[in-house]
Amino acid sequence: MPRLKAGLLGLALLIGSALARPALADAAADAAALALVEQSLASLDAAKADFVQDLIDRDGKVTDHAIGTLSLKKPGRFRWDYSEPKQLIVSDGETLWLYDPELEQATVRKVKDTLSQTPAMLLAGTAKVTDGFNVSALPADGGLTWVRLIPKKDDADFKEIRLAFAGGVLKRLEFADKLNQLTRVELVKLERNAKFPDSLFKFVAPPGVDVIGPKH
Repeated sequence: MPRLKAGLLGLALLIGSALARPALADAAADAAALALVEQSLASLDAAKADFVQDLIDRDGKVTDHAIGTLSLKKPGRFRWDYSEPKQLIVSDGETLWLYDPELEQATVRKVKDTLSQTPAMLLAGTAKVTDGFNVSALPADGGLTWVRLIPKKDDADFKEIRLAFAGGVLKRLEFADKLNQLTRVELVKLERNAKFPDSLFKFVAPPGVDVIGPKH
């Protein structure tokens, strides 16, 4: 083979190898990110945590702030108990209730019609992560390992979800919606293997409360 052609072939192989390495590295990073999400969420079979939640508008301004307690008991049971302002989101795995005592109003929905491709689906363990999301790694930031989840369906409520981990433990959830708003949830004092009665995940509307939704 002429020396020039041999040199060009070697250069082509070198460039091809250089281009392949980032793609392979990205695939490996994404696989590691998926494993991290699956392992972390699998460890939350029964868990409790305090949380701080902020709603941030497209200009980076915090427009809403809330605190409360999150309780999880797989499969499918969870309770977001907001203390400031007072609100409740609770599911027994079959029905989902949203209760606003100030408005004296409760909304009830069937879980199967509600939780697909939502953050609640992730935490409640009602399906595999890859059933509803494409998972990819993000650069580490603030001492945390970040993972991006993109819904597979266009009709999802969120454009993307970002999860942050420290030492394999879930610390932060960020949900970017289609209005370019960001909901940020910080988990504090996460307690694994918590003990809950099943009654914690049941809800009965108090007398006088207006119930919106199908009969259950």
